[in-house]
Amino acid sequence: MTFEQARALFPVLDRIAYLNAGTFGPLSRGTLDAVRTELARDLEEGRSGQAYWDRATAMRKELAAQLASLLGVEPEQVALTSSTTDGCNIVLAGLDLQPEDEIVTTTDEHFGLLGPLHASRARIVVAPPDPDAIVAAVTPRTRLLAISHVLWTTGQIMPVRELRERSRLPILVDGAQAAGVIPVDATGLDFYTVSGQKWLRGPDNTGGLIVADHERLRIARPSTFAQLRFDPDGAFEPRPGAERFQPNWLPVASLAGLTTALGETPDWAYERATAQAERLRELLAGQVELTEPRERATLVSFRPPRGEDPVALVERLAAAGVVVRDLPGRGLVRASVGWWTSDDDLERLVAGIVG
Repeated sequence: MTFEQARALFPVLDRIAYLNAGTFGPLSRGTLDAVRTELARDLEEGRSGQAYWDRATAMRKELAAQLASLLGVEPEQVALTSSTTDGCNIVLAGLDLQPEDEIVTTTDEHFGLLGPLHASRARIVVAPPDPDAIVAAVTPRTRLLAISHVLWTTGQIMPVRELRERSRLPILVDGAQAAGVIPVDATGLDFYTVSGQKWLRGPDNTGGLIVADHERLRIARPSTFAQLRFDPDGAFEPRPGAERFQPNWLPVASLAGLTTALGETPDWAYERATAQAERLRELLAGQVELTEPRERATLVSFRPPRGEDPVALVERLAAAGVVVRDLPGRGLVRASVGWWTSDDDLERLVAGIVG
């Protein structure tokens, strides 16, 4: 697939310089067609019967296998969820942490991770997003590291595997800004969460949770997908692997949509996205104050020039057909550069900022 063919998948790009996949990725024609086909099937044939259930189950397994391949793990280590936050809540509820326990995290985490951390009852220790500072924050009471693979603020890539090895602690990784952006190998990482609607360009309310060892996590939020059989009092035999942690039904249309979106990713996706992000940094250099992490993905964050309010700049760019976002409380504007991003998109953004 050529770049021109890949870009043609997304109708929104005909009109808009869409640079906000870190919130919601662009939807392709193929994804919409897959969703529409399944909804039409539901309309005509209904949503009941053993054949319907068996088909939905097979589609769940197919999607889990695709996510496993994307993240470098085995399919039995994948639980389907509705979001990254869903996965974080499942893990933190299942660890049964106590007030005397500690979790080490960073100053640059999204509330999608911080909210579940706060609800865990453990004491939260916040360190700068520096590997040495994170390891130094570990004490004998620390039970978990909880860190984003790619920081939503600056696009900094965190050395999550190194941190797990140095700390000798389990790690919960928020992969919302990593999966679909950079190559991910989640092998050996205890818990890894992803969102389907961001860089993976799937329907809303889709995602996945990787659990390396299902026996180390209690099923704290059982759904019908947790059990193979159950007794009248609710006692149940768990499903094998991480499937036991799946918290809810996902619409068949959503399963088909995310499966299609994952299958549309070209082989050159990571290389092109990285190159385009670096090109944007070159175009903005000297024009704005850029965040400059050494190891970085394809989020490009900067302070608006001339003291302009970030919200005002985002609104002004949107009126010109350029979609980015502000980062509340940070004074930053963030552009999400994907493998579908053209040179023209970047030039429109820069012209809108400095023009």
